[in-house]
Amino acid sequence: MTKEINYWDHRAEELKLQEQAGKINARLNSLEARRRADELQGRLQKRMEQLDLEGQISALPPVVLGGLVVVPIGLINKITGHTDTKSKDDVDRLAVAARARAIIMEVERNLGFEPVDREFEKVGYDIESKDPRTGKLRFIEVKGRASGESTLTVSRNEILYSLNTPEDFILGMVEFMSDASHRVHYLRRPFQREPDFHVTSVNYTITFRSC
Repeated sequence: MTKEINYWDHRAEELKLQEQAGKINARLNSLEARRRADELQGRLQKRMEQLDLEGQISALPPVVLGGLVVVPIGLINKITGHTDTKSKDDVDRLAVAARARAIIMEVERNLGFEPVDREFEKVGYDIESKDPRTGKLRFIEVKGRASGESTLTVSRNEILYSLNTPEDFILGMVEFMSDASHRVHYLRRPFQREPDFHVTSVNYTITFRSC
């Protein structure tokens, strides 16, 4: 702003000299230049006064209205002796599912197929298994259950994929025995109809039989 003020001061003096020399319109132009310079000078002065006032502002001591302590739920459970049953059950289910997939993949390799784990891609099946001789794929949804469990939960997406690929879809069930052994059951065309639109999963009652 200072440069602009200096410019208009200088310009006003130039025009004043032209006015004195009798140049037409020089008086009007010199008055406008002087008005502009004075206006800018006033604005600068006002701004400087504002800065002086801001410089006199001092910060007050902070006032604490409250406090918050974040404690991990695991630490709370440890202190209180509480066991998070839900978390433990979730971990157990994941471990059973991973073990069941590993068993089915080993079965597929022994049958001469080349299995790939697709579980985390959520495509409607867990294992994609290729016949190396023909390149043909088959799709296996894996369920691991303890011997004696009768409920099998299947997602809508898994049922729809089964119905869309009836010749290539297999429901592979791994039955875990109490003596740490296991039995594998393959079921083709496991589902007969599409679930209702609002249904996200279906519970089936199953009974394992010895092969």
